[in-house]
Amino acid sequence: MLYSQMVERNDGGEIEAQQPIPVFLHGFLGSSLDWNNCISHLNLPHAICIDLPCHGLSKYCEVQNFEEACQQVQLTVLSKLKKEKRAPNTPLVFVAYSLGARIAMFGMAKQAFPDLNIQGAILEGGNFGLIQEQENVLRWEDDKHWSKRFATEAIEDVLYDWYLQGVFSSLDDDQREELVELRSDNLGSQLGCMLRATSLAKQPYLLDDLKQLSVPLLYVCGEKDQKFRILAEKSGLPYQLVKNAGHNVHHEQPQQFSSIVKAFVDTL
Repeated sequence: MLYSQMVERNDGGEIEAQQPIPVFLHGFLGSSLDWNNCISHLNLPHAICIDLPCHGLSKYCEVQNFEEACQQVQLTVLSKLKKEKRAPNTPLVFVAYSLGARIAMFGMAKQAFPDLNIQGAILEGGNFGLIQEQENVLRWEDDKHWSKRFATEAIEDVLYDWYLQGVFSSLDDDQREELVELRSDNLGSQLGCMLRATSLAKQPYLLDDLKQLSVPLLYVCGEKDQKFRILAEKSGLPYQLVKNAGHNVHHEQPQQFSSIVKAFVDTL
């Protein structure tokens, strides 16, 4: 089972006691701590934050594929609800970034969270999947390359190169330095394991299934994140662009992102 924590605010009074509880899923290289700044701006009574497999305090919990990752998330949420003496059908809303968003989208689109009462999801910078087989072949080769580097090289060296990828082009040198330092406490071999297990090449194209869901979805991306901005605009899903942000909106603009989360949850 994965590490998780229930964040509770005692100053919330009777704020929407029946509102869905947000479940925060971080991105690749991250941990549940990534959401701290965002949650500090939220006036919601409860939230669940999870360390995904091979990350944070779940670094030795390995999975082989998306199905197993979803099983671990579901098991962890149900265990946390039980520990907090809450009903297993407690309403939930996913707030998920990048890898976390892909796991959330897979689980919702493929009914891999059958025992969770999911009322909606905020999807930040998540890729819906690749359509062309050649794209999948190239992505698999690329992910195997990064996986080998994470497993065999000094993690600081790999991270410097990782954050030079085009998707992170909005970062300046100081921001890159900050992220390299922040992410260097990860275990490279475990990151490689998760990268192989949840490679975009192994993820089915999920957008069509997501559009068939009856629960509301909101896609969020930074205005500087050209690749995912195009995905959002072409998706047909409701989306929101955040000014002065690149790929990692909740890190770069935590207050704006928390306002989006609060507004979304208030509508449910």
